[in-house]
Amino acid sequence: MRDRVRKLSLKKGDVVFRPGQDCPGFVSLTRGTIKVSLTAANGREVVLYRVTPGAVCLQTMACLIEGRPYAAEGIAETDIEGELVPVAAFQDRLGTDADFRDTVFRSIVHRFAEFERLIEDVALTGFDARLARVLLRLADDTGQVTATHESLAAETASGRAFVSRRLAEMARLGLVEPGRGAVRILDRARLEQIAAEER
Repeated sequence: MRDRVRKLSLKKGDVVFRPGQDCPGFVSLTRGTIKVSLTAANGREVVLYRVTPGAVCLQTMACLIEGRPYAAEGIAETDIEGELVPVAAFQDRLGTDADFRDTVFRSIVHRFAEFERLIEDVALTGFDARLARVLLRLADDTGQVTATHESLAAETASGRAFVSRRLAEMARLGLVEPGRGAVRILDRARLEQIAAEER
C-alpha cells in the first residue's frame, strides 16, 4: 500500500533526493547522516545542513506542506537507515499524534536556529574563523579532517581557491598540515582561538 511506512536503507554516497524531485514522504532517520546542499549553475556548492537521527529536513517539510518539488540535493554522507512515512500518513499523524507533532515542531525550531547561525557566520564572521570552525567540527579524534579543498569551500560558502590560500597560510603558521584530500590539525588550541573570533 502507498500509505504504508517503508523502511529506508541507503549506502554512503547514495542520492536521497535531488532538485526537481517530488517528495515521497517524511524521512525519519534511526542511523546515519544526510548532507543537504545547493549547487549553483556554475557548479559551486553550499552545504545547508545535515540531517541526523531525530532531526527534520526543512527541504522535505517545505515539500510536504507546500506540495512543491525539492530545490536542494540530499546525499547519504554515511550509510543510513530509517523510515519513509508517505505524505498522507505523515499528514494524518501530524494531525492526530501530539507527541509526534511536538517532536517535529521542536526539530523545525532547532533547524531554523542552525540557519540563523549559518547566516551569522557568512555575514558577520571572518573567513578564518569560519574555516577554523569547520575544521574543528569535521576533525576526528586524531585531528584528521578528511575533506578536499572543494568540499571545505562548500562547508564555508566560499571558493576553492580562497580556501586553498587560507589553508596555506594556516600551514605557514603551523596550525594545520594540508594533504591530499585531507587536513591534519597541528595546533588545536590556536585553531579554537581563531574559531572564537567574530571577525
